[in-house]
Amino acid sequence: MRIFCRMVDECFGNPRLAAVYDAVEGDRGDLGAYLGAAEECGARRVLDIGCGTGVFALLLAGRGFEVVGLDPAGASVDVAEAKAGGGRVRWIRGDASELPVPPVDLATMTGNVAQAIVDPEAWRATLEGAYKALAPGGLLMFETRDPAARAWERWRRAWTHRVVDVEGVGAVETWIEATRVALPLVEFRTTYVFASDGQVLTSDSTLRFRERQEVEDDLLAQGFTVEEVRGAPDRPGRELVFVARRPAADAT
Repeated sequence: MRIFCRMVDECFGNPRLAAVYDAVEGDRGDLGAYLGAAEECGARRVLDIGCGTGVFALLLAGRGFEVVGLDPAGASVDVAEAKAGGGRVRWIRGDASELPVPPVDLATMTGNVAQAIVDPEAWRATLEGAYKALAPGGLLMFETRDPAARAWERWRRAWTHRVVDVEGVGAVETWIEATRVALPLVEFRTTYVFASDGQVLTSDSTLRFRERQEVEDDLLAQGFTVEEVRGAPDRPGRELVFVARRPAADAT
């Protein structure tokens, strides 16, 4: 789960954890819908907000898109830059409040990026920054967990425990446990155990579970029009995917 905020969680800011993030997270079947949207809307330039270790940004770059990857977690961006094709993406360490980039056709927040921006002012600044980064007529696409699915009830060691064999690192044991539920905020801890030397690392995170109407109101307040709210094809009934547009008539 990707975290995008001024305070970077250990799982993204700790170099040892950032290096194993992709292997631990596993399949990113969610990215197909975002790639399809980029192709369908005819985008040429894409801004990946909360790019993390660069999986989606590099997927886009490999398809010929001009891509800017943005994330406040330096250790994660270091991993992204070192990957094959990393030189084809412009990487920025920071948040969306000030973006020195040319106008883009599509801005995305994949995974749990939107939920990880828990502070209302930071969320407002992120939407404002995305709006300013988009060319008139450009699209913003992101997802958030549907609170009605109560995902946090499944965040227990018995249900989330995994052991992953990471190339060049060895076995890494992980699990997630919810530590506090005070809706709309849910806090949880991810534990990592490295078999090679027995080191145990933990990362504490907080997600904000916003209702659909709240998100739509926030988008409208920043000048977006909400074109569609749909489910994630790979996680039916669990995610809300928002597609919003900066009006074409707005040339400010």
